[in-house]
Amino acid sequence: MFGGAIVAIVTPFKNGEVDEEKLRDLIEYQIENGTDGIVPCGTTGESTTLSHEEHDKVIEITIDAVKKRVPVIAGTGSNSTAEAIRLTKHAYEVGADGVLMVSPYYNKPSQEGIYQHFKAVAEEVPVPIIPYNVPGRTGSNMMPETVARLSKIKNIVGIKEATGDLKHVSSILAQCEKDFSVLSGDDFTVLPIMAVGGRGVISVISNIVPADMAAMVDAFNQGNITEAGRLHYKMWPLMEACFIETNPIPVKAALAIMGKIDYEYRLPLCPLSDANYGKLKHVMTGYGLIG
Repeated sequence: MFGGAIVAIVTPFKNGEVDEEKLRDLIEYQIENGTDGIVPCGTTGESTTLSHEEHDKVIEITIDAVKKRVPVIAGTGSNSTAEAIRLTKHAYEVGADGVLMVSPYYNKPSQEGIYQHFKAVAEEVPVPIIPYNVPGRTGSNMMPETVARLSKIKNIVGIKEATGDLKHVSSILAQCEKDFSVLSGDDFTVLPIMAVGGRGVISVISNIVPADMAAMVDAFNQGNITEAGRLHYKMWPLMEACFIETNPIPVKAALAIMGKIDYEYRLPLCPLSDANYGKLKHVMTGYGLIG
């Protein structure tokens, strides 16, 4: 159902508040450059430090700005099933095309607990759901067998996979139906995951180079593997630079350097170290993003 180059969009702030004007500008920039979908309120959108009111507002702004030109897949994950249901209901009611739900973090549920969590939300809200498996942040791993069980639930339509483990991804693809969308959760692994049957990416660096990420995914889908490989290695230095510190610190710094947002975060996230800021600017200069 969902595929292509989808951006996990940042949440711009100004004087401590959500900057609606800049958010709308970023959405236009994405759509103009070929992005296939927008994910507000993901990890890259600093969802963990948004109030519930702000979380709802960012999703509403995104849906209004996109105006159905591409799918909006709202981040609605939580380590509380009741809270995830509330967030997901709101996203569905205001018109999101789907939701992205991170596997419950910190409380480290069993595989059965993970399954029951997503099942409960899916039964409560009839919206397409993409679970998000990112063990490095959640402290637990959604095993392929669990994903296969979830894929049998009608409105669980795919998974965002950020294990970086192609064996894990291949096992998911082998156990799920062909219409189940496996999306890369890491910019580094988009091309390898598509090579084994994935359908695209929910990307961080698409915030700054949406046209190149979209072109790489399109080239692969058109059978032009050489061009897809060229774009993969063209973007490689940016992929490394945008994870030089915890995401979304570097990518928000890059957008600020490009003049697209203010250089602002919510604690406990803070600006890049001076050394890493210099490294990021060097890579961006070499890429041609700044003079």
